[in-house]
Amino acid sequence: MYAVAGRVKDEDIALVRDRTSIADIISESVTLRPAGGGNLKGLCPFHDEKTPSFTVAPARNVYYCHGCGQGGDAIKFLMDAEHLSFIESVERLASRAGIQLRYETDNSPSAPRPQAGHRQRLLAAHVAAAEFYRDQLSTPGARKAREFLAQRGFGREAAERYGCGFAPDSWDALAKHLRQKGFTAEELNSAGLTKPARSGSLIDRFRRRLLWPIKDLTGDVIGFGARKLFDDDDGPKYLNTPESPLYKKSHVLYGIDQAKREIAKRGRAVIVEGYTDVMACHEAGEPTAVATCGTAFGVDHIGVLRRLLMDSDSFTGEIIYTFDGDAAGQKAALRAFEEDQRFVGRTFIAVSPDNMDPCELRLAKGDLAVRDMIAGREPLVDFALRHTIARFDLDTVEGRVEAMRRAAPLVAKIKDREKRPEYARKLAGDLGMDLEPVQRAVNAAMRGTAPAEAAPAARNAESPQRLVERESLKLALQEPVLAGPMFDTVGPENYGDGVYQAIRVAIQEAGGVVSVSAGGIVWIEKVRDSCDDLAGKGIISELAVEPLRVDGVVDPRYVQVTLARLQVGSVTTRIRDLKSKVQRVNPVLHKDEYLALAGELFSLEQQARALRDQAAGGL
Repeated sequence: MYAVAGRVKDEDIALVRDRTSIADIISESVTLRPAGGGNLKGLCPFHDEKTPSFTVAPARNVYYCHGCGQGGDAIKFLMDAEHLSFIESVERLASRAGIQLRYETDNSPSAPRPQAGHRQRLLAAHVAAAEFYRDQLSTPGARKAREFLAQRGFGREAAERYGCGFAPDSWDALAKHLRQKGFTAEELNSAGLTKPARSGSLIDRFRRRLLWPIKDLTGDVIGFGARKLFDDDDGPKYLNTPESPLYKKSHVLYGIDQAKREIAKRGRAVIVEGYTDVMACHEAGEPTAVATCGTAFGVDHIGVLRRLLMDSDSFTGEIIYTFDGDAAGQKAALRAFEEDQRFVGRTFIAVSPDNMDPCELRLAKGDLAVRDMIAGREPLVDFALRHTIARFDLDTVEGRVEAMRRAAPLVAKIKDREKRPEYARKLAGDLGMDLEPVQRAVNAAMRGTAPAEAAPAARNAESPQRLVERESLKLALQEPVLAGPMFDTVGPENYGDGVYQAIRVAIQEAGGVVSVSAGGIVWIEKVRDSCDDLAGKGIISELAVEPLRVDGVVDPRYVQVTLARLQVGSVTTRIRDLKSKVQRVNPVLHKDEYLALAGELFSLEQQARALRDQAAGGL
């Protein structure tokens, strides 16, 4: 049972219930689909869910959610969904149905109506304010506002269609206008339309600004967005209605009242950044555009759109973000990717080639360019991955590994688990790495642990390649005459370890092994004196006495095999780096570069095969 219905007659409440279509009321905020037996289903507006469990039975004019247990009739729905009192819900539905309510205090239809609920009073104040501001737009003082709209491609008809208005150059013109209509100072301050001055009187919230009325899903005006027009206005560029009983910025989407039906019909919503961008998209033939009002796109906005999109495991919609291509826009897009994981449907990003917002693009290139920009959308996860790895030098081992570390958590966050392996494979290709370490990094990110392969192989002193590098340096120090010219022809660039490379440079600075007629302490000291690396100086002493990894006598064949294996590792690393580069070049757009890289890769692979043949023999 509901609470006592104030002073409204019971038979009038029954008439309101009888003449109200609950499906029409709920469809204004929740997309409903046929569910069999004459019932409709949608995503529950009272709790977060992925699979629709919110059922509406039009024949009985009731709803019920099998997930959270909420249920009732149209009156109860408005009470819970819009936080109205019982009397406010009845009055709103009566107004829609054209029913004149009677109250218990007097049975005559002409009896004065009791004061409406507080919320209804605030809504009425906003209607009156919107009319006042709209009338002001045609006055001489609003010329700057009209010019602003015209310069952005919006004439009188567009201004009227979106209810644009102007706050005059007065401290209290609106306050006086609304007080004359019977609204109290407390109501106007609570609505955010005015604020108290130091003197105790009321002053207008907005002054000398172009205004857009902001409406909720049902089309009620709940606030305003105001744009600065004059250089001597020291306020922010955009000023919005403050938080109020009506206006919650984390829930508000500008344009949602006009876009909601098209969003549900087309199965997509376009998120833009400003009021003129919403207008530009709608005028250009993309009527699904909405914008946040003074805050970032967040969880509560997602909830509003999910219910319109029927975004669930079985019905998927599209969210298309439009951001400027500059650094701030990219940051906003990556932040959107974080929130995006709350969507089940597909999410995209649309960026103008010239980094223009939709309003600028429409002005410069027309309506078709706006529609083409949206049609050319890119999956948001692709955008996030591409911009994440673009910060690193993928021509280096360290750069690729660090890019993998940063990108793997993005793949791990992808909500559709069937897509994760494909994106891991794509990431491996973009990085020029094998799939296995990338997949391990993704799996580790999903578990919240650091992948074992995150450290570059170059740091592993016991890897096969490092052992070969160490063995070749031992040959140069212990058997310089035998190592001879073969050693000197294999330069420092073949050594991946920094310390070993410094020792190889020191051998070169000491004249190379070809200059040594006899080994021993003199040669070793000469190399040590030529070494600029302090760690290298200490390791030279170790290498001079460490046994070679060979059974029996050292011969030229062993030197050849060791140096061949040294070069195989170096050439293999260069091949891997080159493959990474080839994978990142578009063969159609950059044909010459692609062919040059492919030719170099072919040559290196031939060299690697020859070196492997020489290296056959084993250490």
